[in-house]
Amino acid sequence: MFTESAELYDLVYSSFKDYGAEAAQIATLLCTVHPGCKTVLDVACGTGEHARLLAANYGFAVDGLDLDPQFVQIARKKHPAGQFIQADMVDFQLPQRYDAIVCLFSSIGYLCTLDRVIRALRCFREHLAPDGVIIVEPWFAPGVLDPNRVSRNTGEAAGIKVERLNQIEINGPISRIRFDYVITDATGVRETSEIHELGLFTPEEMLQSFKAAGLDVQHDPKGLTGRGLYVARIAAYAARLLSGSARPPTNYR
Repeated sequence: MFTESAELYDLVYSSFKDYGAEAAQIATLLCTVHPGCKTVLDVACGTGEHARLLAANYGFAVDGLDLDPQFVQIARKKHPAGQFIQADMVDFQLPQRYDAIVCLFSSIGYLCTLDRVIRALRCFREHLAPDGVIIVEPWFAPGVLDPNRVSRNTGEAAGIKVERLNQIEINGPISRIRFDYVITDATGVRETSEIHELGLFTPEEMLQSFKAAGLDVQHDPKGLTGRGLYVARIAAYAARLLSGSARPPTNYR
């Protein structure tokens, strides 16, 4: 999706996205819902900024995967201790299970259909430790985005300036975002564009998708950035917690 801008991604988003604050919120949430959490898989990890901060500042052992090979390369450089692979979130196979699986910054929306969301959540469940947690930050629900709104982001550092114009078109259950870039560096000025498509799912549809994937879930309408947050467990383990026959570990490091 970011084929034209992967190397500029951090520059653009550093102008308005506070990864440090988000990583702190995620770490606090993990400590609360799973005090023994040590290992984390960052699905759709992007350039690995969340992964880097969760490892460096909070001591988690973080691996990641992303569909974009350029993002994977950047993430490996940022966080060499982690294992990062190129893979599709709906169909990946890793050799271990994790205490937590996170899928942030609305990456789940790129799956576009609820069938693919369910497939991804089932794949997450298969890679989750029995007492583990899944944290998903959704894209916006239908009716929230304003198709008449045009926004602009500008990032500048080390002699490079990127201006990005964002325009949204709504086509039924799909939001279609056009990013137009103007990039200025030592070689001059160039322009490029990208089209991104994300599915618009209601909270009720998302909750049903978690259930269909064998997960019990809680929904926080606000979340990290106002987009909401889903926190899920494997259904069988959640049932044991409610009955008192299972207890979450308490040896948080």
